[in-house]
Amino acid sequence: MLALRDHLLAAQVTLVVIEATSDYWKPFYYLLADELNVILVNARQVKNLPGRKTDVPAAAWPAQLGAHGLVRPSFVPPQPVRELRDLTRARTQMTRERGQIVQRLEKLLEDTGIKLAAVASDIMGVSGRAMLEALVNGERDPQTLAEMAKRKLRNKIPELTDALTGRFRAHHAFLTRLHLDHYDQLTDAVGQLDQRIEEAMAPFRGALDLLDTIPGINQATAEVIIAETGGDMTRFTTARHLASWAGVCPGHHESAGRTKNTKVRPGNPYLNPIEDAA
Repeated sequence: MLALRDHLLAAQVTLVVIEATSDYWKPFYYLLADELNVILVNARQVKNLPGRKTDVPAAAWPAQLGAHGLVRPSFVPPQPVRELRDLTRARTQMTRERGQIVQRLEKLLEDTGIKLAAVASDIMGVSGRAMLEALVNGERDPQTLAEMAKRKLRNKIPELTDALTGRFRAHHAFLTRLHLDHYDQLTDAVGQLDQRIEEAMAPFRGALDLLDTIPGINQATAEVIIAETGGDMTRFTTARHLASWAGVCPGHHESAGRTKNTKVRPGNPYLNPIEDAA
């Protein structure tokens, strides 16, 4: 990569075109963009332009399109926004992993015949967590476990007693302990990310407060929107362009009065399922 940069500089190259393929473009783009005019282009756009021949080398075609101004550069946010993206995406991923751990715990309890999730809506709440900890520590009496319920869940003690009757053994206690510890580690990591994101959001505080006023959008959701869009709406010609880029704009293929395809085009995979960030 360093040799490539030196070669391009020595040849006095005026424009470098890079196709956005997975994450492979990133090290090249960040290295070359410091000293060269580099644009990142959508690989689908390059492929769909007419005129390409099968014998044209893969690198020559994007170079020709770039030289004639036939490709639009993709949005590459500045470094502060890229760092904010890394933080919000990490938080989203860890939040999803926590949900997966809860699902594993529910499956493990099903194996023991314990139906805690059928009575308690959140098995990782205060009451559910106390019961799980007691099971791990050796408590097996359903009535004793049910009495650990707090607040409104105490109205369901008879149901809890039945639900907590099972065959929870040392094997299940070992796995439950692993899942609970992993859940706590992720919770701690999410807390650290929340703090770091709050610091990184300082330059975007005005936009964050405005987004937070929209019904259905909380602070975590607003942080993801800013991180993915960069907070600068001038990059998008209209609101429709933004919706299309985000992948929330349905397809429109109509012929002879019949709608044939309304599939949503692929878009930003982090901005679309945004509820996972909360």
